[in-house]
Amino acid sequence: MRRVVAALLLLLALFVSAAPVSAAEPDAALTQLQASRDLIAQSMTLYADGRADEALSTARSAYLDHFEQVELTLRVRDEGLTLRLEEGFAAVRSRIQNASPVEDVRTAVTNLDAELDDAERTMSTPGLAAPFLAALYAFTILFREGIEMVLVVAFVLSSLAATRELRHRRPVLQGVAAGIGASVLTFLALSFLLEVAPVQREVLEALMTVVAVALLFYVSFWLLARLDQRRWREFVRSNVTVAVGSGSTVALFMVGFTSVFREGVETALFYQALLSFARGLEVWIALGALVALGVLLVVAWLVFRAGRRIPVKQVLSVAVAMLMILSVAMVGNAVRSLQQLGVVPLTILDSVPSLPLFLSELTGWHPTLETILGQLALAAVYVVGAAWALRTLPARFARFRSGGPGAAA
Repeated sequence: MRRVVAALLLLLALFVSAAPVSAAEPDAALTQLQASRDLIAQSMTLYADGRADEALSTARSAYLDHFEQVELTLRVRDEGLTLRLEEGFAAVRSRIQNASPVEDVRTAVTNLDAELDDAERTMSTPGLAAPFLAALYAFTILFREGIEMVLVVAFVLSSLAATRELRHRRPVLQGVAAGIGASVLTFLALSFLLEVAPVQREVLEALMTVVAVALLFYVSFWLLARLDQRRWREFVRSNVTVAVGSGSTVALFMVGFTSVFREGVETALFYQALLSFARGLEVWIALGALVALGVLLVVAWLVFRAGRRIPVKQVLSVAVAMLMILSVAMVGNAVRSLQQLGVVPLTILDSVPSLPLFLSELTGWHPTLETILGQLALAAVYVVGAAWALRTLPARFARFRSGGPGAAA
């Protein structure tokens, strides 16, 4: 496990170090865009503190001293986006001048920040690291959720075969098919909700990312507690024995349905969160998902047709490591989204280097005190929790099964 994680981290480091930001001229433009973004954030902080004159001066500087340095270059690439940015800067200045409520100014700043993100995407290239990470995250999400589905369904069907109740396989498989369909509909419903909800898209994306981080946190430790294959099988058996024993068609259908749909809901949420901070890399996300689907089909064939056992502990160990990396990235983006909405304070660290936008969003690395503390805190919890789950918990489980100290004679 340690060697796998170390090799994975080394590979990520090589890709990060090899990622080209852009050519010299676009690189200077990106520097100006970042300076403009920082000044707009500072103007929001000043206005919220009641220093309207300073806020207006800072907002003007963001436009005149920095954005105008890249305006002509950006206009050649996307004139519509350039016009929207000009209107965005004007909206911020106008609301400050008119002494608008703080929330109105913050809304204008949030909208402008989103447009600045689009400008940076337009003027930069993804490099190597960002597409790799996007595909890797997409692969991990679908593979982790899918492998659990395959294991549960395989165990249910093997239980039916052991009891020679093969006539009950059909409702289980029907439930699996219904669960896949319901999972796809859930993903589409979330996409539709993000488009038509009568609130800011940024609010919904921030909320969705926070929920995804919480769910990833739970799933990671849930998996850590069941890395041992024997404990995994005992967990699965406890969930299917009642349904198999009853012989109820509805119960067996629900076993197939819930084993898929539970994972499907998580998958839909994780993918929506990933898409929200990987704009411009949708093709790579689709590629990672397709590769995961292909691997899952091979695993399913090996399990169902060839009757082979897969190394559950090793497979899930890698999945857990990647889920933890993904959740650390997501928590950085979640904090940043909350900062844009004014829920979390914004403390810019000028001495901390920033990353290109594509890579910054896929790693959750933003040069603010709050985002970095959030990521460090979650990483520390994972280190402590992993040590507990991989060392303390297995030892306790082994003592329990062997009738260790305290067991009845």
